Amino acid sequence: MKTVKSILILAVAVGTASFTTKAIMEKVSVKTSSITWTGKKVTGKHVGTIDLKDGFFTMEGDNITGGEFHIDMASINCTDLSGDSKGQLEGHLKSDDFFGVDNYPTAKLVITNSVKQGNTYKVTGDLTIKKTTEPVTFELERAGNNFSTVLTIDRSKYDVRYGSGSFFDNLGDKTIYDDFTLDINLSI
Repeated sequence: MKTVKSILILAVAVGTASFTTKAIMEKVSVKTSSITWTGKKVTGKHVGTIDLKDGFFTMEGDNITGGEFHIDMASINCTDLSGDSKGQLEGHLKSDDFFGVDNYPTAKLVITNSVKQGNTYKVTGDLTIKKTTEPVTFELERAGNNFSTVLTIDRSKYDVRYGSGSFFDNLGDKTIYDDFTLDINLSI
């Protein structure tokens, strides 16, 4: 009788284990991933890149259950300018007027929830820029081992107010729009 009980317990344990999905961490390749930014102003726009420092998805099968990504703010690069203009814009974006990279060298995105619909995930997370954390929601597309999204961020929510018409009057054609976009492509 004791042997039969043991066999039944073992069978239930093995059966339960076969239906339990274990969460795994999928590291993102910083070498094959990319982030391109676009910032707009009344008189035009600027574009550039910024580096992913590290990141991972927590996965259960094909479902994203979490994740965390760190962005190297000191890597801000403007790709539509050259020479002194390029250096001046990059320096200004890294200064306390914008992202204050000396005090805040990284930005962070933490995924708190994800709902899969086909090859798309509706993702909710917390984005930290400088000292401020705000919730964000976006759609993330998956194609094999690649994930992509375009994330629109309101910089004024993160105390990045320089040239913002939301905080300063009479800026005219010096106004810089609050929203900027990140075109994100991640590879695992």
